[in-house]
Amino acid sequence: MARIGIDFGKTSRSRTRLMVTIALGLAAALVVLAALVRVLEPRFAFFPMAGESVTPHEFGVDYEQVALGTGDGERLRGWSLAGPTTRARILYFHGNGGNLSVWAPIVAGVARRGYAVFAFDYRGYGLSTGRPTEKGMYRDVDAVVERFWRDSSRGVPVVYWGRSLGVAMAAYAATVRAPDGLILESGFPDARSLIRTSPLLAFLAVFSTYRFPCAQFLRRLGGPVPVLVMHGDNDHVVSITHGRALFDAVEEPKRFVTIPGGDHNDLAPSAPDMYWKAVGGFVESLEPAGSDD
Repeated sequence: MARIGIDFGKTSRSRTRLMVTIALGLAAALVVLAALVRVLEPRFAFFPMAGESVTPHEFGVDYEQVALGTGDGERLRGWSLAGPTTRARILYFHGNGGNLSVWAPIVAGVARRGYAVFAFDYRGYGLSTGRPTEKGMYRDVDAVVERFWRDSSRGVPVVYWGRSLGVAMAAYAATVRAPDGLILESGFPDARSLIRTSPLLAFLAVFSTYRFPCAQFLRRLGGPVPVLVMHGDNDHVVSITHGRALFDAVEEPKRFVTIPGGDHNDLAPSAPDMYWKAVGGFVESLEPAGSDD
């Protein structure tokens, strides 16, 4: 009988080539996936609207238009609102959707309660130039904080107030220059905490550059800053469990207020008395030490 010879060396080389081919294919796929995620991530994180259609005037509140430049050459537009009295100065950071016109009812509502308010549109929102990115928005905050403190009155508390994604911006702003108090509304500890419940999103997040590390920013503060955390128990966008996790990461002094029935964007309408009582009591508890620098 003829013997059948097997060339084990040739078989081994074939397997090696196959494994190398598969490895290179997987590496190429991961590179493409990473590039795709980084191209698409701004579309998942930001929902800007251009222009300006509604202003505080529609809600009976006077305001001034403000323009300022960023360190990397963008031009931001904002509003400065003065209420009938000045109980505190508020630097307001809105969420990731719309523009100042969308948030005008809320900003005007804050001003009507006796607070001087400065609110602005991030790059790519409203009348501000550029395109939104996480790093770019921090540059926006740098410029806004500098301008805000330059115009701040003495003798009243200074409060940074962030809503949703604006919580990350307010927390970052506190690392640039600490306020007398922070109001964090409908927030979260960091971006990854929002997607851990979805295996697919958690996998894609490995390739994302966006972090929005609210809790980490707050831990970097040089000293204690009083914090009010408010969250609705019917929030369908950012669960109240994320708000509590953010609260747990904050050092004392701090307060947590649950707004019954409140969804992501309607805390004040859901329980107006509770909402404004919480804000007013918090502001009245603050000492305006930060404005004396």
